[in-house]
Amino acid sequence: MTTTLDHLPAHLASDLDGAFPDLVRSTSNGIYSGALQLTRNRHDAEDVTQETFVRIYRSLRSYPPERIRSLDLKPWVWTIALNLCRNRARSRARHPEAPPVDDRIDPTPNPADEASGNADLAVWRDRLSTLPTPQRSAVVLRHVVGLSYEEIAAATGRSGSTSRSDVRRGLARLRTLIEEEQ
Repeated sequence: MTTTLDHLPAHLASDLDGAFPDLVRSTSNGIYSGALQLTRNRHDAEDVTQETFVRIYRSLRSYPPERIRSLDLKPWVWTIALNLCRNRARSRARHPEAPPVDDRIDPTPNPADEASGNADLAVWRDRLSTLPTPQRSAVVLRHVVGLSYEEIAAATGRSGSTSRSDVRRGLARLRTLIEEEQ
């Protein structure tokens, strides 16, 4: 039985092991996409996604059912994922390594389309990497993951107005970068 994200807390509270696969199915692609944009590395994004679900499961096992029922899942899940992305970035800064050779997201059957798509993704990753971390996180959570401003605020621990400002300033900076490239 699949469940919408809105109804998942109640299902998780009553049957964690039965409902957990629904949580994974409904959030894993978004977490991976967001983590990929934040870490800029496919392997790191995979690790962050996997570790996010390990931590979610461990946390939920220790929570009483009332607490699970009251969770606002999307921001809570993204708080965990963002913290893991930050930890990964700190670790990378202390222990840099060579970038992976193959960093494709969506292989396409046509090599020309694949090359063009990968080049576009690389350009966007480079643009996003120029943003300060709070702006980059807010832009990715809003426009890649699709979180609301309130959910972004809850996930990042910043106020709603600050989250809106981070998105607005990040987008303005991206527009400026695009204009400078033309």
